[in-house]
Amino acid sequence: MGSPRQLKLGAIIHGVGHGWGDWRHPDAVADASVNFRFYRQQAQLAEAGRFDFLFIADSLHIHEKSCPHYLNRFEPLTILSALATVTEHIGLVGTATVSYTEPFNLARQFASLDHISGGRAGWNVVTSWLSGTADNFGRPEHAPHDLRYRIAREHLNVVKGLWDSWEDDAFVRDKASGKFFDPDRLHALNHQGEFFSVKGPLNIARSPQGQPVIFQAGSSEEGRNFAAQNADAIFVNPESFDEALAYYRDIKTRTAQYGRDPQKLSILPGIRPIVGRDPAEVERRYRQAVDLVSIEDALVALGRPFNDHDFSRYPLDEPFPELGDIGRDSQQGESNHIKRVAREEGLSLREAALRFSRPNRAFVGTPEQIADTLQHWFEKGAADGFTIGSLLPDSLQSFTELVVPVLQARGLLRREYAGRTLRDNLGLDVPVNRYSARRLA
Repeated sequence: MGSPRQLKLGAIIHGVGHGWGDWRHPDAVADASVNFRFYRQQAQLAEAGRFDFLFIADSLHIHEKSCPHYLNRFEPLTILSALATVTEHIGLVGTATVSYTEPFNLARQFASLDHISGGRAGWNVVTSWLSGTADNFGRPEHAPHDLRYRIAREHLNVVKGLWDSWEDDAFVRDKASGKFFDPDRLHALNHQGEFFSVKGPLNIARSPQGQPVIFQAGSSEEGRNFAAQNADAIFVNPESFDEALAYYRDIKTRTAQYGRDPQKLSILPGIRPIVGRDPAEVERRYRQAVDLVSIEDALVALGRPFNDHDFSRYPLDEPFPELGDIGRDSQQGESNHIKRVAREEGLSLREAALRFSRPNRAFVGTPEQIADTLQHWFEKGAADGFTIGSLLPDSLQSFTELVVPVLQARGLLRREYAGRTLRDNLGLDVPVNRYSARRLA
């Protein structure tokens, strides 16, 4: 009889915060986004809470209205490599775009992180949605949505092929004979595709977990198919239990249709809980978070899924504006969701902006109330776990100190790590090297 299923938890380390005003909290570390001590403290908190992984998000385009964290922050693979040296078990997941990277470089970088960390690396595969990114890479224009996913499929396949360049037992290192490696176990990829031409082989061996774990955040139709076909774990940001449940069922169904085991794919809604020891502290902390969100900042935040569309041009208290196809080639799933909710609920622009910037009350409460909500989503099939973000400077500490013990007492969260690699802790198999598989066939 197998062990009972437990929650999977990730912690997103977002420096000075996800929002535009988070850094103004009196207790916030104002330079947190480039402060290694802050990242180390957050990583070690998450590891002490037995989280599966920590996550570093990224984008490659900023402007004067970007949120403070985006303006001045670490590059993901650099900070994750540093954090690998001050942690032992927690997974290290970073964002990298397929639209503005070469597969060989990216495969080498994530393989290096996987070795440095002893098999704890994960890659969040993104296509980039801000069109201004093209200007930073000498591109005449940003590729449209559907084309980006075609690029993504080929890019990911090339990277995985490169990760299999060396079979697991390729490096003999026999000093007596002078044989450093077995040439029969080294393989060039020789890929010639629509977007990439990559010969290989990669100049680094497979890691203890075979290949880094693949994360994705697909919410559009094309994004959902890509995630169901390729991801080991999926980030999603549903507003409600019903929305999360519908997404979960849809993705698991698609996963099975691609011939994959749905139980091996983790769907991890992103939440930003606010925890208080009693109702009075809960309300005080909730008000602190709400007060950090101005309507001006909320309008800028609302524009991001729409390719930084300027919402300040519209009347605040009139119905949400008709936007046509704006957002289609940007963050398509999220922009369509905002349009739909605003239309169905008859929201004004002000109401919509604040709705999508303020804390979700579903994850505001005492430790027991938060645990109840997480348990309900988990046991009713709306989530396999959660990615925990911070609204207040001590959010992660509050969650690990107050909510984690409740979850552990209920048998919903591990007390000790299952193994040393990210695959061990997520319950994922080590991918068999494609060339070894052919040899054994």
